[in-house]
Amino acid sequence: MTSSSDRSPAVVDPKGTYEVRTYGCQMNVHDSERLSGLLEDAGYVRAPEGSDGDADVVVFNTCAVRENADNKLYGNLGRLAPMKTKRPGMQIAVGGCLAQKDRDTIVKKAPWVDVVFGTHNIGKLPVLLERARVQEEAQIEIAESLEAFPSTLPTRRESAYAAWVSISVGCNNTCTFCIVPALRGKEEDRRPGDILAEVEALVAEGVSEITLLGQNVNAYGSDLGDREAFSKLLRACGQIEGLERVRFTSPHPKDFTDDVIAAMALTPNVMPQLHMPLQSGSDPILRAMRRSYRQERFLGIIEKVRAAIPHAAISTDIIVGFPGETEEDFQQTMHVVREARFASAFTFQYSKRPGTPAAEMEGQIPKEVVQDRYMRLVALQEEISWEENKKQVGRTLEVMVAEGEGRKDGATARLSGRAPDNRLVHFTKPDEEVRPGDVVTVEITYAAPHHLLAEGPTTAVRRTRAGDAWEKRNAAPPQPQGVMLGIPTLGVPAPLPVATSGCAID
Repeated sequence: MTSSSDRSPAVVDPKGTYEVRTYGCQMNVHDSERLSGLLEDAGYVRAPEGSDGDADVVVFNTCAVRENADNKLYGNLGRLAPMKTKRPGMQIAVGGCLAQKDRDTIVKKAPWVDVVFGTHNIGKLPVLLERARVQEEAQIEIAESLEAFPSTLPTRRESAYAAWVSISVGCNNTCTFCIVPALRGKEEDRRPGDILAEVEALVAEGVSEITLLGQNVNAYGSDLGDREAFSKLLRACGQIEGLERVRFTSPHPKDFTDDVIAAMALTPNVMPQLHMPLQSGSDPILRAMRRSYRQERFLGIIEKVRAAIPHAAISTDIIVGFPGETEEDFQQTMHVVREARFASAFTFQYSKRPGTPAAEMEGQIPKEVVQDRYMRLVALQEEISWEENKKQVGRTLEVMVAEGEGRKDGATARLSGRAPDNRLVHFTKPDEEVRPGDVVTVEITYAAPHHLLAEGPTTAVRRTRAGDAWEKRNAAPPQPQGVMLGIPTLGVPAPLPVATSGCAID
């Protein structure tokens, strides 16, 4: 197993530069770290920032969940076509969920694509690129089952102090709106010893925060025959010296058991934060979605979590406008939002996806109705988020300093980071040096709907091994460059995960 974040090319003379563009959920972001590691092991170097698409190899790691996924991909491929015409030898690869779904359709629509690979065989990318170059024709290889667990592949992690750790792949649920199980396959669990070995290796490198990742993370153990495997894994992470913060995403209410709540409450380094997808507050709509819980069960979980972890920040995913949703159904969702008082919510307008049962259901909701309900839901959640954040004013929090989380930090003389409950905190830059991965103690003085401010002086600064790891990575001499081209920044958590779409709404 390779987990090094400070990878260097396997050959002295680089083959060229590469760029990986990532769309979709946390699983795709984590897969992109693997793709980057594979390319660097094969002799490519990451293209420097600033020149969009102008690299020797451009890889699209795609999502198939949202309605505009196809248009976004083919639009971007179209913009690269003239670049490729001008640059003999440039290669374009398409992988991920949309590649698994569309297969040879991609090359038919965009014949300048060199490689198409799926979700189960990301480890084949360097071989397929070389084969396409030698044979001078597109290579399409879509495996129907997992060839190698992603965590066994090389990795180029985007953060020196925080890391994803995949504990399972695939999903056994049959939600009618979701195409992910068809593209990612049935759930396959890693052995606990392998997971813990990876976590220990990451901590040894300086990582202080890990996020356990799975399509349905708290179903972990179903493939191993142990219903309490996930809570045992959380407790085991609590025994790893140097591991300061443990998070996980995304769980499913049907698998969320009391032993998991107890493990969260009693394991000090498991953070008081939970992302629990609701999708709908209406029992009839939940039934149509094939979500095997109901409103009462969902609110019961929230109540138990709050009783065990009073300061827990709970976030969620909600779909508005699912086929057949009435105004009464929508009002049930609004009721749950008022009762649950989520710290934040990722809200989505229902998106019809070919290949899902929901796409063929009667009662598709007019777009203007969906938009109206969506805006009302967003307004309610904004109000609640602000009220909940105001409760943080006056509290003293330990904030892990992040990299790239505060877009206005330079202009405001502030730094940014995450509180234990995952809230974003902007704080006054202290006189002494602090690095991403270090921890500061601050008092919250102001709350906005999406962030907190600590405008007073920093109470304490704790330099950490994670900060040392960040400093070491950034002090390292730059890798030798081939053609000096460009790459955009990937959306990797710094330091924490945020559900964005797709696989995260499970």
